[in-house]
Amino acid sequence: MDLEKHRAAPAPADLRASDADRDRFARILGDAVAEGRLTTGEHSERLDSLYALKTVGELEGLVRDLPVPDGARVPAAHPADGAPAGPGDYQETVVAVCSSSARKGRWRPGAHTRAVSVMGDIAIDLTQAVFEQQVTEINVTCVLGNVDIVVPENVTLRGYGSGVLGNFEVSGESKGETDPQAPVVIVRGFALLGNIEARSKRGARLVDLARTLRERSQR
Repeated sequence: MDLEKHRAAPAPADLRASDADRDRFARILGDAVAEGRLTTGEHSERLDSLYALKTVGELEGLVRDLPVPDGARVPAAHPADGAPAGPGDYQETVVAVCSSSARKGRWRPGAHTRAVSVMGDIAIDLTQAVFEQQVTEINVTCVLGNVDIVVPENVTLRGYGSGVLGNFEVSGESKGETDPQAPVVIVRGFALLGNIEARSKRGARLVDLARTLRERSQR
């Protein structure tokens, strides 16, 4: 008997959390602090845990004491095969191999962007970007190259990465008192004999942030 064929499917709570799951839970936490249910310190602590936990059940533990939209349990996001991706599901890849590549100006970054630099230079400028989701994640692989990421100062910036004979640096990381409704940019990266730098640009702000958040909450 093939035991693998008869192994029970994991319960929803045991399923690995997707990026879409984390984005949805981040919205619930943002709503909770806006309503005064969480302090900004509690929000920051739970938001940090959001990206360390692995399963849907663990994520649900973060909002167990908070109201869920429509009073329903937060479901795991598992779109059907062939279903069209929404704006927040779009994934873009930026590649520079012995060359340079840039994303800047008035553009709409997807929820998940991949940047690969091999002996090349990549510049990702989000200071004029239009964020269509609260959490935007950029995964960077840099070998003998340079990747520079810039965000507005009123966007929450967080970084998780390392370098081997290289540099991974995130400056201007938002800690403590931050706007819980502000977009969150997470930079994850690995640099081998290369340089990855992400920073907040002082003086650059999303001037239409309030309107954007209001429109997003009405969807």
